[in-house]
Amino acid sequence: MEIKFFKPDVTHITTMQALVKEEVENGNILLRTEDEMANTIRAYTVVEVDGVMAGFTALHIHSARLAEVRSLVVSKNFRGLKLGQKLVQACIEEGRKYKLQQILSLTYEEGFFKSLGFVTIEKEDIPEHKIWADCIRCKHFPVCNEIAMVYDL
Repeated sequence: MEIKFFKPDVTHITTMQALVKEEVENGNILLRTEDEMANTIRAYTVVEVDGVMAGFTALHIHSARLAEVRSLVVSKNFRGLKLGQKLVQACIEEGRKYKLQQILSLTYEEGFFKSLGFVTIEKEDIPEHKIWADCIRCKHFPVCNEIAMVYDL
């Protein structure tokens, strides 16, 4: 089995959107349009297994201090290979490379992120521009059950 992590280019967007479609429809991940994904393509990391896209995530930088793990998804066909864990670890390493101080995650999977060293914080500690830029677009807004967590770099 060949597992490959890489930075995608815009030709990967259609496949990425298809992979995340079910999670977007369920309201677990925010919809990112093709243009939004193209605009932020450098933030994404993709994983392929034997040449098939198995998952991806993005590290979105909010400020000189804080970035966020976004759109983390692993295909049901490839779960159990610790690909989600490796994608988050790639974000952590990228955050260190950029000399950030913290990485934020808004998640329904508290145990998963806790196992990677993230700690729960109050939602009030999330930068306000994050709430209005993204959260207002969520189908669950303003009643949000996501858990805010951070990882200190």
